[in-house]
Amino acid sequence: MAKNEKRVKVTLACEVCKRRNYITIKNRQNDRERIELNKYCRWDRVHTLHKETR
Repeated sequence: MAKNEKRVKVTLACEVCKRRNYITIKNRQNDRERIELNKYCRWDRVHTLHKETR
């Protein structure tokens, strides 16, 4: 059996510069919709909204 399939890798992209800055893991059962987090963007040098991409 493969590794736990309930938890999946997702990529977070900055809404300002559109770069994919972070990779994280989420639980697919608990978080069905896309994640939105305030994270630090090193290109903008400020905290910005990062959304999950496909």
